[in-house]
Amino acid sequence: MSISLYRATVPVYLRGLTVMADYLQKARAHCEANSLDPAAILKAKLAPDMLDFVAQVQRVSDTAKFAVARISGVESPKFEDNETTFEQLRDRIANTEAFIAGVPEDRFVGAESRQITLKFKDHQTTMDALDYLLKFALPNFYFHVTTTHDILRAQGVAVGKADYLGPYEMEKI
Repeated sequence: MSISLYRATVPVYLRGLTVMADYLQKARAHCEANSLDPAAILKAKLAPDMLDFVAQVQRVSDTAKFAVARISGVESPKFEDNETTFEQLRDRIANTEAFIAGVPEDRFVGAESRQITLKFKDHQTTMDALDYLLKFALPNFYFHVTTTHDILRAQGVAVGKADYLGPYEMEKI
């Protein structure tokens, strides 16, 4: 049985974005329950040379929307990267979910051969859509979801493996 690029992107990213929305709710609740300034989490980093919590959430959003856009050949929405609150980050996640959910499955048909070029500061690389998804987009997405999870843990927010895995239906496993 083969798996379509649609199935390997849209439901996977939507599930991860659901996890992120839950993380944001738990982070806000943790701040409220402990009378903490939300900035303590929003600006938190795991190491000085890493991005902070806000930037991690933004990268999760960007990675998901850009992957779906590049693979399906549709235009990605542009977000300003100006979020400063849990609510604004939640809105960003909701907007990302809405975009991804709105891309029709038929836009992914035949996308395996689509060439995707990534441009970085010092170089660029081109690969087909499947390699892009499996070797770059999904690992990058999960790196930022994991880093978000780890920042919350380091800040004392009660999140664990079940939160990271997100909701699932037992009969489908």
